Amino acid sequence: MSEVAILLVGLLLNSIGILGCILPALPGPLISWCSLLLFFFLPEQDISLTTLIISGVLMLVVTALDYIVPVLGAKRFGSSKEGVVGGMIGVVVGLILSFTGVGAIFIVLGPLIGTIVGDLIAGGTFIKALNSGLGSMIGFIVGTSIKLIFSITVFVIFTIKAGGAFMNVMGQWLG
Repeated sequence: MSEVAILLVGLLLNSIGILGCILPALPGPLISWCSLLLFFFLPEQDISLTTLIISGVLMLVVTALDYIVPVLGAKRFGSSKEGVVGGMIGVVVGLILSFTGVGAIFIVLGPLIGTIVGDLIAGGTFIKALNSGLGSMIGFIVGTSIKLIFSITVFVIFTIKAGGAFMNVMGQWLG
């Protein structure tokens, strides 16, 4: 595979990774990090092993936080176990509804509605369920934001490093 093709695949991975931060079905940070891993193996690469390892550890932490933060948000706002499970189901249902043309808003509303329904099934009051739902939605938004910050940072690193590598490759071809 030529170096230019590798750089283009890296840009594609970054684009899919950023999209994956919003769509729960795609592991956005992992896909973004794979662009750095791919770039690392280029002969003219300019990414150190230390950068690769540190960014890999951060990717694992960000991925773990994505699963933990919405649960902590719901729990912080008083959700029951059923509410937490409902929020998780709501994420999946929201994703499915967003693909059916109903609207991407359900990616955000899914955890809210799921947590409310779960807490109501558990016997909570509507106000308590609403608070739990808001906590779950806030947690989902915070988790998504953390993933986006990571993936955009990886994109910036890749773009800066790949820009220099791309210029080197073009110089070799033209020179």
